[in-house]
Amino acid sequence: MKLQMKTVMVLTAILAASALAPSIVAAQHGMPGGTPMTFFVTGEPIGDGGNLGGLAGADAHCQKLATAVGAGNRTWHAYLSTQGRPGQPAVNARDRIGTGPWYNFDGVMIARDLAHLHGDTLDLARMGNNLTKRTGLTEKGQIVPGLNDYQVPHDSDWEYTKTTPYTNRHEMLTGSQLDGRAYPPGVDYTCNNWTGNSDPAPGGPQVLEGGPGRPNAQVGFPDRNGGGNGSWNSSHGTTGCSQTALNRTHGVGMFYCFAIN
Repeated sequence: MKLQMKTVMVLTAILAASALAPSIVAAQHGMPGGTPMTFFVTGEPIGDGGNLGGLAGADAHCQKLATAVGAGNRTWHAYLSTQGRPGQPAVNARDRIGTGPWYNFDGVMIARDLAHLHGDTLDLARMGNNLTKRTGLTEKGQIVPGLNDYQVPHDSDWEYTKTTPYTNRHEMLTGSQLDGRAYPPGVDYTCNNWTGNSDPAPGGPQVLEGGPGRPNAQVGFPDRNGGGNGSWNSSHGTTGCSQTALNRTHGVGMFYCFAIN
């Protein structure tokens, strides 16, 4: 009899814990008692290459993805810079994401403030922020497939990648320098301020940087693994601004989203 009672009590405790589990998960992502998510990597691209609909379109994409997972009560901005144009001043990515701190889906701090995020001092640069492959999660809490995760054929072909989620897609659009500020005008680093999806003319050099007649976007890697300097926000450019060109270097047009409040 005592054994039966103990068994019933254990089963009751397990069932009670199971019933509470959804509430505990919810609490971690914005409910009272948890750490709200204030940073994520977009889990899906807009799908038109570097044409994000400008900053407004990119922000709307962040807001849509956040709303879909119950985090739409905050204002979300894309971490993107734009370059100066006649009558239109440059916009720095770092100036449009709030002041921090920022936490991922799991409640892990990415950075406590802008200086920590960008390594503004020598000591902070040496320490680095906490954005890594395991912390640079999507709005659904998923790790972004990195450089060597899935050795699959055609993973630089958009027609294959768009229907195959487990392919390398670790490049994040930023259009930014290492300090989170915009590049000077002249060379395109932002796919015409996130409104362009064109590529260089055929027959030109296939280089990861912009230049005359070479639309381009600067990218970074949340997994810190790739060409250039391996930076999270400013590692190298792309071969163009079409969806196909972005995929050619293992990106699909994803970017970082930060809650500004």
